[in-house]
This record gives sequence, C-alpha cells and structure tokens, in this order.
Amino acid sequence: MMAATRFTSGDPVADRRASYAEQLAERGDILAAIEVLTGALEIAPLWTAGWFRLGELNELAGRGEAAIAAWERVLVLEPQDPFGASLKRDLAREVPLAESMPPAFVELLFDQYAPGFDAALVNRLGYRGPQIIMQRLLAGGFTRAARVLDLGCGTGLAGEVLRPRADWLEGFDLSAGMLAIANAKATYDALEKYDIAQLSPGSRQYDLIVAADVFAYIGALGGVIGWCHASLAPGGILAFTVEAAAADEPPVILRESRRFAHAQDYMETLLTNAGFDAMDISECVVRQDRGCDIRSLCVVASLAQVRGHRESDGEAQLSV
Repeated sequence: MMAATRFTSGDPVADRRASYAEQLAERGDILAAIEVLTGALEIAPLWTAGWFRLGELNELAGRGEAAIAAWERVLVLEPQDPFGASLKRDLAREVPLAESMPPAFVELLFDQYAPGFDAALVNRLGYRGPQIIMQRLLAGGFTRAARVLDLGCGTGLAGEVLRPRADWLEGFDLSAGMLAIANAKATYDALEKYDIAQLSPGSRQYDLIVAADVFAYIGALGGVIGWCHASLAPGGILAFTVEAAAADEPPVILRESRRFAHAQDYMETLLTNAGFDAMDISECVVRQDRGCDIRSLCVVASLAQVRGHRESDGEAQLSV
C-alpha cells in the first residue's frame, strides 16, 4: 500500500486528517478511514497521492466501483501515473487493459526502493535471477562475451555476475536512484538512463544481452524482444527471466503484485517471429513473494553466426 502520508498534500490540515485516516485503517476501521480521508481530499482536491490511497481503502472495503473512480481521478490529475493507478484500476476490472507499466510509476517505485533494494531482494525474497541465467548460459557452452548489455540493470546485481565474463559491460535502467547505486559499485564500463520499453535500434551491437527479472514490468514484449534481436551481433545471445503464466491463464497476465507473467508458448512464438535461431526455456524459481516460490522461466535465445535478411524493426521511440 502506498500511504498518502508519505506524499504531503501541501495543506497541513489535510495531512493531519490523512494521518488520522491511516491510524483508523491500522485499527481495522476502514469505513471510518475512508470518511476521514474523503474529508481531507475536500480540503486538497488536487492531491493525487491522497486519491490513490482512497482507492486502496475502498478496495479493502470491497467497494470496487468507488476504488476505480478514485484511481480514475488520479489519472485525470496526473496522466503520467507515477503511482500506478492505471494498473490498480485494470486489476479491479474483469479484463486487465494495461500492456506495460507506466514509466513514471516504475521510475518512482525503484527510486524509492533503491537504498534498500539489494538487501530486500536478495535477503528477504531469495532473489537469484542473475545466477540462474549464468548457470543456463554456461550449460549452453557460453564462456565469455566481448560486449554485454545488462538491460534493466537496477543496482547492478546482474552486473556483479556478468563482470568476470564481459570485456565491456553496459547497463540501461529507468531509475536514476538505481543507477547511482550501480555506479558506486564500479562494475560497469557505462551506465545510461533509458526506458527499456521505449528503445529503438541504434548502431551499437552486443554479443550478449541479459534482462534479469525485468520483463515482469512489461506486458507486451514484442517491441523489446525485437530491439534485442536488432541489437545483437551475429551469434549473439539474449538471456532473461520472466514470471511464468499458468496453463489456464492468458499468455500475458497482470497479477495482483502489479507484475506481468508470460506463458512459455507466448515466449516461443515471440522469439521465433523475431528471428532467433535457437532457444532454451527452462522452469526455475527466481524469487519468493510472501514466503512462496514464484514460478518463473529462464530463457536463452541465440542468433546464427551469419545474420539472415530478416531484421526486426525494434518498435521504439528513443534512439540509442
């Protein structure tokens, strides 16, 4: 939950009421909390964090339509959607509509998480995505790559695994806070701030592109997979992890965690259509959530040593 009190309304009276609403919510009196927070929003009607929290409280109270209305209000006030209101709204509907995370939401989320990210992900959630990817790469005969890109590098957890086997290591990420921590580790030769869901093909080519636990924040993967294909040198390898959708679920599904899961058949079709020549897809557990293993897929796809004529357009908006 994103407590409204973490983002001030700018009005001390409204903030005090919101703080009281949180106390009521902690005691389990959700209806009273809704009433008090609604009063705070009458004082500060442009407070997007307050409207987002009102949506969460209505959701807890089982008031789905009221929750959706509050999140719609957030989107009217702040279309860039830094709180991920569109995702909450779509999850509350019968058919999720979002195809990717709002970039402003992802950036804010990870900027907030950055200081304690490594400890939370590794120590509390048992995250081992980079290690799983490297194991699969080595099992397939990989030894070393001249140019490596860590796509969605975060704080550099994958970079620490990739560095000993990379002559040149570059990282892209949307979060400036994450990049600052990665930079302090002195693991990368270059770090750049990009939204990986909005990349377009450029002149750079890589021998290995890795995306560890990144595509969970992108629903439709056609654009980024196409970009990776276009950005790999002949014989290049793309390796990544995704959360696995169950057999009875849609090929791409937005979960309550506000992370996307993808079906194996979807990945196979996407990689084949993009022009990859070989692929290895294996089940794994990349992380846990609330003590439960998150079923995932580790994917390693490669190109032939000589590139064919078929090239993906990468579908993007930002040249790199």
